[in-house]
Amino acid sequence: MNITENIPADLINFTVVAAFSLLIGLEQRRRHLDEPRDSNFGMDRTFTMIGILGFVLYRISPGNLMVFTAGGIAITVFLAIYYYKRIENQNKYGLTSIVIVLITYSLAPLIYLAPLWLSILVVSVIFILTQLKQQFRMLSGKFDDNEFITLAKFLVISGIILPLLPNSEISDLIPVSPFKFWLAVVVVSGISYLSYILKKFVFPKNGILITGVLGGMYSSTATSVVLARKSKDPDVAANQIASSVILATGMMFIRIFAIVLIFNADLAKHLIVPFSVLTLITFITAGVLYRSGKKGKVTELQPSKNKNPLEFNTAMLFAFLFVLFSVVTKYVLGEFGTKGLDLLALIVGVTDIDPFLVSLFSGKYQVTLTDIANATLIAISSNNLMKLGYVIFLGDKSVRIPIITGFSIIIAVCVLFVFI
Repeated sequence: MNITENIPADLINFTVVAAFSLLIGLEQRRRHLDEPRDSNFGMDRTFTMIGILGFVLYRISPGNLMVFTAGGIAITVFLAIYYYKRIENQNKYGLTSIVIVLITYSLAPLIYLAPLWLSILVVSVIFILTQLKQQFRMLSGKFDDNEFITLAKFLVISGIILPLLPNSEISDLIPVSPFKFWLAVVVVSGISYLSYILKKFVFPKNGILITGVLGGMYSSTATSVVLARKSKDPDVAANQIASSVILATGMMFIRIFAIVLIFNADLAKHLIVPFSVLTLITFITAGVLYRSGKKGKVTELQPSKNKNPLEFNTAMLFAFLFVLFSVVTKYVLGEFGTKGLDLLALIVGVTDIDPFLVSLFSGKYQVTLTDIANATLIAISSNNLMKLGYVIFLGDKSVRIPIITGFSIIIAVCVLFVFI
């Protein structure tokens, strides 16, 4: 038997409204502890009463919000007078507390008309936003003039252009739809953009390991090249560079699997075991390498100046390669079958594999999911072999043994899954 069955719904809702209103008022009191007592509109008791007033006026006529609306207008008038006098006497212009008063007044209809989790979410967000004032101020200082333009670009390509595109194949020669084609641009650019944001605003001073983690989200190949060159710094330990390169590869597995989930959920079922094992082995290998050998003096790297992934040229290059690989893949499958696909995957591994893999995941080819999974693992193995070569030839001699050890384990496991 449900214990709440015999409790009137109005009593439960009244208790929730009063409790939430009181909590909001207590939070407002705590936030204004250092201010004169008479300088604020009200605190815990006032907010609780406002919440109760909203409850009463809503319950008087729940089917007609005229009474509730009239109460809201009256409170707004009082708030406007208070705001005017505060500007006149204290020269303060903030509206946060006034807006919170109006939200508190609106809790009753929200609790009656929406699921309880939504009301909890609203109150929780109020608590979070009021506590993060200083953090938001610091964050806004890190934005330059182009950041919001960049964000606007992403919103345009994902929220405006993408929904307008048709989801039928472009032609028999190009086995992808315009929607899938642009979705590929949005997804890959979005993952890279997330890495870009984290680097710029969360981790502006890149530690060696952070460079590997965030760089792997952006491009594990580019990150490997940067770290290989950094290995010639005498203050950086070879094992730490090798560990960071391997971490970047681990993040590559996570990034590619996320793309698989978006474009081909059935294929993801084929790849979840090998990708999970490879990611785990990669992280374990990176941890072992990091703990082995000496610790370098350098614990932070200079902020990297990666290209913004939403630059027009970058997006168009990816789009061109995506279409090119779609056409080439269909031709190779038609002429040479799965053996040709495996060879193509091996060759593509020495380039940027993302356009090839996304075209493979999203295209409609006459090939089994197992064949696509094998081609994916072959392309990844080839790409890892190329990164190993970059580090060997561009890096210091001291990094060769740990990096060869790490990549040998990863490539061997990857090839093993191909044959399994």
